[in-house]
Amino acid sequence: MKTILAGFGAIVALAWGIEMLSPDHTAAGSLPWTIYLESLFLTGLFSIALMSLAMVLSTRPTWLEQPLGGMDRIYRLHKWSGILAVVFATSHWLLEMSDDLFKALAGRGGRIKEDELSAFAEPLRDLGEALGEWAFYVLLALLALTLWKQFSYRLWRPLHRAMPVLYLLLVFHSVVLAPAAYWSQPIGLLLAVLFTAGSIASVQSLTGRIGRKHRATGSVVALRSPSPDIIEVSCRLDRKWHGHQPGQFAFVTFDAGEGAHPFTIASADRGDHTVTFAIKALGDYTRSLARKLAEGSPVEVEGPYGRFELSRTNNRARQIWVAGGIGITPFIAWLESLQGEQATEVSADLHYSVRDREADPFVERLQSLCATLPKVQLHVYDKHSGPLNADTLAAELNETRRAEVWFCGPRGFADALRNGLQAFAGRVRFHQEAFEMR
Repeated sequence: MKTILAGFGAIVALAWGIEMLSPDHTAAGSLPWTIYLESLFLTGLFSIALMSLAMVLSTRPTWLEQPLGGMDRIYRLHKWSGILAVVFATSHWLLEMSDDLFKALAGRGGRIKEDELSAFAEPLRDLGEALGEWAFYVLLALLALTLWKQFSYRLWRPLHRAMPVLYLLLVFHSVVLAPAAYWSQPIGLLLAVLFTAGSIASVQSLTGRIGRKHRATGSVVALRSPSPDIIEVSCRLDRKWHGHQPGQFAFVTFDAGEGAHPFTIASADRGDHTVTFAIKALGDYTRSLARKLAEGSPVEVEGPYGRFELSRTNNRARQIWVAGGIGITPFIAWLESLQGEQATEVSADLHYSVRDREADPFVERLQSLCATLPKVQLHVYDKHSGPLNADTLAAELNETRRAEVWFCGPRGFADALRNGLQAFAGRVRFHQEAFEMR
């Protein structure tokens, strides 16, 4: 992700640099004002470019899943693009607000008003400046609510849907205030591409078209509560559902007012348009599902997404699968898909960390699934046996054979294991689904 963002920023900076060196570039009469003015423009460029990237990524582009490593990583890139966009927007706003202070320190000599460089008339410039300022204030508030995880998702979702409107206002702000020289340079072409892509994405979002081609409707056909805090929901979908790979997830809507939530598909694809989700009560919405859902309840499923797939494992590498809590669900789908003819094809060690194996709702099922897979060994860790840590996994590694760790579970647990395996970085690949959509 850092490489992608750095590369994207480098492209924007390069286009800006080419315009700076062009004969058409209008420079301020003094070095301090040149630095000030170009800093103002550059922070604005980075902000709107990153905002455009975030808007495009919000459309869930499946064609980017393979190069970027899955929809979970696309959403993580979307999130950080948005955060950085607001950081640069804040810097841009602070520079704009410090204009009078800079005049007092550097004097007025050599100063060029940024709006005098625009190709548009003053009324449009004034409108663009006013709209941009107010859009920035709302954007800053929305970012704060997004990062405040305790804020209700049900309230956050409709607020977040205002983002496309804010983006379009900021595009208008950028177009009418950008220097006229930009539009005859590579930076103008880059902005035109970004603004067009971002505007199309905004319209898709505002009209509810995001993910429409990947949606299927159906109903709940079975409900089961293997433990007080987990509900298993089986859904029968229509023919628009084209199947899934074990380990993928989908956006599921049980309540149109609440909207879609991402859940891992906890079953193999049997070709009957049926999918099962094992949902843990982690918030107000998931805690309410057990009493709200019943057989026959309508459901809409969008997907499948993600690259946490059994087919992507390397059979030549030692397979180490690690799950924490509800993170076992993709591995259940993996194990189900291996039953029958493929029972002897995969060799792996599955490590499952729980609080209490005797009360856990999945241990018995895992034992049953692994019993028919002679090359898959199940290891369960709880408060009695002691925790799973990096040293336990390291003991399974040798000096010659490469290994893959496939992890699904809490982020802190993943970080601890990843850091503990740093000594084997050259021989161990760590795969983790970045399952954070907000």
